Amino acid sequence: MRFVDTNVLLYAVSTAPDEAEKATIARALLEATDLALSVQVLQEFYVQATRPTRPDPLAPAQAARLVEAFLRFPAQETTAELLRRAIDASQRHRISYWDAAILEAARALGCDLLLSEDFADGRDYDGLRVENPFRNLT
Repeated sequence: MRFVDTNVLLYAVSTAPDEAEKATIARALLEATDLALSVQVLQEFYVQATRPTRPDPLAPAQAARLVEAFLRFPAQETTAELLRRAIDASQRHRISYWDAAILEAARALGCDLLLSEDFADGRDYDGLRVENPFRNLT
């Protein structure tokens, strides 16, 4: 299983000309069946996709429909245990709580790969490897 970070979802809906290559890659990724995400990722997607200062904001209803569509993938909820593990991971890896919560959600779902451009490409977090799907773009 591969865990998808928020930036992949946001690129998939982007209409910005300077993000066209990333949008193509993100849309292709979302056609896979071995993906997972978290409620946190979906929350971040909704907030960022509808942000009025975004160059191409989505209407709230459109973003909500996309969230529903993304729920076709397994979605890890935030639980008290996930919170505890994320706090520990945040301190252990010296990363933000929010990044640690993504790592721990991926781990809870049994993922071994995190697709994100927000983490160091190739880094291993206790058996969870990061891959930046956009790394070959200039």
